[in-house]
Amino acid sequence: MKKSYLLLHIAVILAGFTGVFGKLISLNEGLLVWYRLLFSTLILYAILKLLRIDYKVSHREKFRIAKVGLLITLHWLFFYASIKYSNISIGVVCYCLTSFFTALFKPLIDREKFKASELLLSALTIFGISLIFHFDSSYQLGISLGVVSSAFGALYTIYNKRLVNQYDAKVINYYQMFAGTLCLGAFLPIYLVFFPADSIIPDLKDMAYLGVLSLFCTVGLYVAFAEVLKKIPAFTVNLTFNLEPIYAIIMALLFFNESKEIGLPFYAGLSFIVISVILQTFISIRKKS
Repeated sequence: MKKSYLLLHIAVILAGFTGVFGKLISLNEGLLVWYRLLFSTLILYAILKLLRIDYKVSHREKFRIAKVGLLITLHWLFFYASIKYSNISIGVVCYCLTSFFTALFKPLIDREKFKASELLLSALTIFGISLIFHFDSSYQLGISLGVVSSAFGALYTIYNKRLVNQYDAKVINYYQMFAGTLCLGAFLPIYLVFFPADSIIPDLKDMAYLGVLSLFCTVGLYVAFAEVLKKIPAFTVNLTFNLEPIYAIIMALLFFNESKEIGLPFYAGLSFIVISVILQTFISIRKKS
């Protein structure tokens, strides 16, 4: 169990870099996500071939895995849009609402009873987000996009947990990335009509960023994410991922000087989010003991 929690926090650190790349890469959010999916698909295909992992499943199962892949595609699309229309700090903090949506959606989807502890801990996160939401009206569009992103992120975790005990994590991610590449690629021409881009083909610098983002922060992150879901509950995983903003905000402050754009209400809200993570981690470890 300790190894699973260690792997979980490594995944959280990798996730912290995703927001930074969203700011570094000059492509708009639609193109950024499509190239991330494409590069990740190619990397996963190479890994499956090199390691000789059997990735053949029935067409019915491929479709089942692919549907979950569309959820992560939508999550990324709204996540990067949130960053583009606000900043890294706002985008990654909104991701914290994933734990709230998990606590809300999972009992409805799995027909279980609502857990009071999860709802109370999520309430702390919501309170923290509400403090941040009102600190500057210019960021409300970015925050709204981030909220939608977190809802899709929660749905992805819930449905992905059903897959991880049946298939190899790399096989799951391969078909999910492949499905996202095809579906978003088909929709991209329409998307670009409404949201035009200055450039469609990434330059060398963007190509390098996309390569690192795809290899470490997508393939490495989501394979680790799938492995962690085998041992740790979906709510705990999503709540622990609320620590992602801490790492991302530190990077944003260091490299993008975002401290000038955020004030005391932001940090006050962030403190409530951190408290909810600490409490849930303590409760989860105590239950396992």
